[in-house]
Parts: sequence; C-alpha cells; structure tokens
Amino acid sequence: MVNHTSQPALPLPELWGGVECSRVRVGERAVDQQARTGHDRRIEDLDRFAALGVRALRQPVLWEHHAEQPIDWTATERRLERLRELGIRPIVGFLHHGSGPLAGGLVDPGFAPGLARFAGEFARRFPWVEDYTPVNEPLTTARFGGLYGVWHPHGHDLDCFVRALLNQCEAVRSAMRAIRAVNPRARLVQTEDVGKTHGTPLLHYQVEMENERRWLSFDLLCGRLRPDSTMWGYLRAGGAEEAVLQGFIDDPCPPDVLGMNHYVTSERWIDERLDNYPPETHGGNWVHRYADVPAVRAFPGELRGWAGLIGELWERYHLPIALTEVQLACTREEQVRWLLEAWRAAREARAAGVDVRALTVWALLGAYDWDSLLLQNRGSYENGAFDVRGPSPRPTAVARAVCSLASSGEFFHPAVDSSPGWWRRPVRLELAPAERGGIGEPPLRTGVRPLLVIGARGTLGRAFVNICALRGLPVVAYSRAQADLRDPAALREAVARIEPWAVVNAAGYVRVDEAEADAASCYRDNRDGPSELAAICAERGIPLAVFSSDLVFDGRVARPYVESDRMSPLNVYGHSKAEMERVVAARHPGALIVRTSAFFGPWDEANFALGVLRRLRAGEVVNAADDLRVTPTYVPDLVNATLDLLIDDEKGVWHLANGGSTTWCEWARIVAELAGLPLERVVGVPFCELGLPAARPAFSVLGTERGQLLPGWRCALRRWYRDLERDRAEAVSPVAPVGAARV
Repeated sequence: MVNHTSQPALPLPELWGGVECSRVRVGERAVDQQARTGHDRRIEDLDRFAALGVRALRQPVLWEHHAEQPIDWTATERRLERLRELGIRPIVGFLHHGSGPLAGGLVDPGFAPGLARFAGEFARRFPWVEDYTPVNEPLTTARFGGLYGVWHPHGHDLDCFVRALLNQCEAVRSAMRAIRAVNPRARLVQTEDVGKTHGTPLLHYQVEMENERRWLSFDLLCGRLRPDSTMWGYLRAGGAEEAVLQGFIDDPCPPDVLGMNHYVTSERWIDERLDNYPPETHGGNWVHRYADVPAVRAFPGELRGWAGLIGELWERYHLPIALTEVQLACTREEQVRWLLEAWRAAREARAAGVDVRALTVWALLGAYDWDSLLLQNRGSYENGAFDVRGPSPRPTAVARAVCSLASSGEFFHPAVDSSPGWWRRPVRLELAPAERGGIGEPPLRTGVRPLLVIGARGTLGRAFVNICALRGLPVVAYSRAQADLRDPAALREAVARIEPWAVVNAAGYVRVDEAEADAASCYRDNRDGPSELAAICAERGIPLAVFSSDLVFDGRVARPYVESDRMSPLNVYGHSKAEMERVVAARHPGALIVRTSAFFGPWDEANFALGVLRRLRAGEVVNAADDLRVTPTYVPDLVNATLDLLIDDEKGVWHLANGGSTTWCEWARIVAELAGLPLERVVGVPFCELGLPAARPAFSVLGTERGQLLPGWRCALRRWYRDLERDRAEAVSPVAPVGAARV
C-alpha cells in the first residue's frame, strides 16, 4: 500500500515590528524620527503594535537619548515593562544611523568603548532583555556618512569610510561582549541593507567590487574577511591596520540572526552613458564616470528581489535570517503587495530549507523626509501600518494585512491581488523607457473584482481611470449613457453585473452658477442619484465614495473648516451637496464622503490654472477675485488619497485638499510666475465685479481634524506645471527624451 500521509505544514515565520527611529546628524542639526512621528510621546503605541499580532519589536533605546550621567532610565523602563506585559520580545537598538553623543561621532576613537559602556549599563539595568542590535546597518551608515558626505561626519573619502565602518563593527563586538558579561544568553540580531549592483559590461569591475563590499559588516563580524580577499586590500588602502582586521578573525562576533533590510531601491544599476540619466545621479571612480540609479528604474533584466537575495545571504553564511525592514513608500495596495512578496519569499525559503525566522513590518508609524535622505525638512511623510497625521495613529490596510498574516498566514484584497507590484511591471523603467518593450505587461489577474466608477467622462472619472491604470487596479468606468444616476434600475443592474469591490461616484452637476437657475437638475444629479446609489451599495455591503464641496460652508469662521463643522451653504450647488451628504450618510453609514475644493490637474481642460496660463500666453489680462480664499486641490493627489482611504476601509467625512490656502488672484499670479509671464497682467478684483450669479463664501479654506493627507498646494502646482511643460515638449518632439516617462 502507498502511504498518502502528508508532511505537516511548516510553522509560519514570526511577525516582528519596528518603528523608524533614526537620529541622524546633518550639519549642525539632529533629525529624530521618533520625535517626528510622535512615538516618543505615546507609550500606548505599544498596545497598538500588540494588537497586530507581532511577536517581537525592534525597540530603540538610543545612546544619544541617554548620554547624560547618571542615566535616567524612567521612560525606557516603562516601555520595556509594557512590552513584557504585552508578551512582545524587545530587540533593543542603541544606534540607528546615529553617530552617538561624541563630537567626532563614527570616527571618534572613543566611539566603540563609549557604546560598550552604555550597553553594559543597560544590560545591568535590564538583565532579562536577550535580543540586541547595538548598531543598525554599519556598512550603510559608513557609506552615507564616510563616502557620500550625506550624514555626519560628512566624509567623502575611503579613509573616513573605513574608520566609520571599523568603529561601528568594533562597537557591535564590544557592546555584545559587555552585554554577555551580564547575560550570556544575549543574542545579536545584526541588520544590514542587502542589495545587489548590476551594470554595463564596461563597468563589470565596479559591479564586482560593489557586490563584494555589500557583505563587509557581516564578513567582519563573522571573522571571514581574510588577507587574500579583495576587500582586505580595499580596507587596507583606506587606512585599516592589519592587526585590527586580524582581530576580527581571531575574536569574531557572529550574529545569532542576520537581519536583512531590503528596499525597492537596494538593487542598483551603474551605467557610463551619462546622457541617459539626470545630473544628480552622476558619479564614478578613478577610471570611469557613471550614473548610479535604482536598478528597478533602469535595468531591464531580472531583479534579484527578496527571494534571490535571501538565497544569496543563506549560501554565504548559513546563519538564521530575519527580514528586519519590510517597507515601501507608495500607494496603499503597492505597500501591501511589497509586504506580501516578502512574506511569500520568506515562506518559500523556509520550505526550501533556509532558516528564515521572521519578517519585520517596518516603520509601523511611517517616516518623514526619507525621500531626501533626511537632508531636507519638508514634512514629506510616508505612512506605515499606521498613519500619524491625525489626532492619533490610524490603522491602514497594511495593519489589516499584518493582522491577517499573523492569524492565518494569508491576506486577500481585490485591489492588492489584481496585479503584481509596480516593480514587476514595465512602468517601472522610468529611466529607460526604450527598454520597456523587453518586459511584457503582466495581465490583470482574472476573477478579481474591479473598482466601479460612475461618471467616466468628467474630470474625476477620467482621473480615476488614468490613476487606476498606473496603480495596476482594474476599473470599470460608466458614462451617463451606461449608468445614469437618474435611473435607479440601471444603477442596480450595473452594480450587480460588475460586482465591484468599491464604487466611486464621480458624476454630478458641477456648473455652480447655472445651478441658480436650474435647481431641479442640480438636486436630481447631486442629491437624488447618489442617494439611490448609496442604498444599492449598502444593500450589497459595497464601500462607496462620493464627493462634496467646500461650498457647503458659508465662510463666516476665521479658521479653516474641519470635518465636524456645521454646514451652511450660500448657493444652490452648495445646498445640493449638503443634502447629498446627509442622505448618503443615512442610507449608507459606511460611505466615504470626501469634501474637496478648486480642482486643477492634468486631464481637465477647463480648470482655473490652465485657463489662466492659456489666457496669459495669448496676451490677455486675467481678472481674478482677490477677496475669496480657497484651498486648491490637485486632482491626482485627491484621487490617490481617495483610493488609499477606500482600501483602508475608511468611512465618514474627510477633507481632502492640498495644504494651505490662497486667493484666486494670488493663485493666478503664481501660475504666471511659474511660466515666466508678466505678473501685471493678473488683476485682482472683488468677486462682486465678476458678475457671477452664485454667491460664494469669502473664506472656504478646508482644514482637517482627521489628517492632512495631501501635500501643500504650491508644491502640487509646481508638479502640475512641470508635467504640463514636459508633455508639451513631448508633443513637439518626434522622439521623447529618455527619462520622460512618469509613474
């Protein structure tokens, strides 16, 4: 007889969590991510993390925060004890891209002894803690601080890089020695950014060097860097003493767990054809000049990705592995796609015999200004499992995914499962559009419910279709002829036939001034139709998004309006939107009601900014109201934020408009300034002189009490103009320049 007994399923990898906790010195200032996200003020965040199902937390206990003697351990003790109560193991980190409290930082002779003393004091105070990352990413920090000059000590030479790297690796070894003198069971979880470099044939020698250098911190700690290796000579050329290198061989400190940090930009592409790449990417060595860019944007070949790099790490060291930073700054479904790709790679590696212990959901609270490597204080925020821009951290779809993975090992959402991530699609080749033909467009997966958009021909409808295509989201968009808001039976039939995962109503009456003489049509399109659609979606349990306006307010407050403010419209259009909000909320309590204002964008020929630009270029004078203050809204930002909120399963009223405010006259003048056109042709006039029949509030600025999700309007206007000018250049050029594609 044949025994059909199946093998027991492997246990799932553990789920760990982490908060972005870099404290980086840039010039004379220190950038502290815990302060930026507010985590340093909220011990209750730990309870939020526990609710996700994480088993361990990369807990920062930063040396810089405990430099004064005697050390005040009060706040640290409260957090560590709370983690113990919650059943979460802390993985304590002392430096996260930091340089310590010493003036010389990473190159200070006292750096390693100082960190070792601090580690010993911590271990004596908390002898029960067993997992440590004394220094996060020593090689990466040495590169950015010693070679590239980005962070302290702002070095630009091999000598500085080598001193910073060896100091950090010695600090890890010395710290673990001090900790193990107290707790012999203490484990080293050593993290490093694991990537790979690809390049042109001419640069094969540089590619080989980069791909060997990426292992330096692990090689040193494991005692496997030998005198006959290329990197031995490389470090010696940078001033490393032979006795110091030999010391790592004689007295190694191999990690108990190799922490693999990996980002979508961790794989690099180097190319000597400089004309193909922006000037800021140009660099080189003593032989060749070349561009260094993310491989995902320029290399048409197969990227190694999570699966390939886990395999390389295992083959080199055969030590336990944890994925210690899994994060993508992108739209919501792409964030979850990245998380799931890492999770599946970890499970597949375990099934193949690789000792992958865990996956760490990184930057649980998001991070600020990493798009500029912390060099600019722009407030550029990327959320994680939680969004901290509101009154308290708000769980996103990433948090839902983590909870599901922790409980069942699986997660499904139609928006996530409809397509592979952008890094697997041709759209990724932003810097090499000519190579896109070499990558076949993966089809949208069959059997996945689409998004249904009502109002395909309007400004919002077209924007949803275009942005869903960029995001790999299947969408069905119906015009009035296909699904008329005035025909409940047609709406019901359309929703039943499509079976969407969500519905967006982008249709409606938008002619504010004509509504004064056509109130019946305005109410029919803006109130009655959405009311029926809300009832249909509520019956079927389908999320619904509808759009309202700043014109539901009368402008009599002296501050930006927030979501809970009382509606008091001045005109027919505003009344119709206020009534829509009330009936939709009553018939579908789970609906998402988005208030927004003053559209401008790339797909609308009738928006104010484009109209101003065209009239000024035609030599005309533009009269614009200088006594009405509004909040401009860039349509792509609005649509992306609305899609994210739908995927997050958010509901209720949200104000989505770009941050800040302006008068119509000031807005027109900034358009003129961007285009280099005469400012004097923009004339400010009172609204009453424009002869428009519908009353407007003098102040209809939209603020928010739920979270400012859209960036500032001036930044958005600059993006709008940049893209507009690029599209004009492409229209007159028979061949689009390399780098012209956008995502």
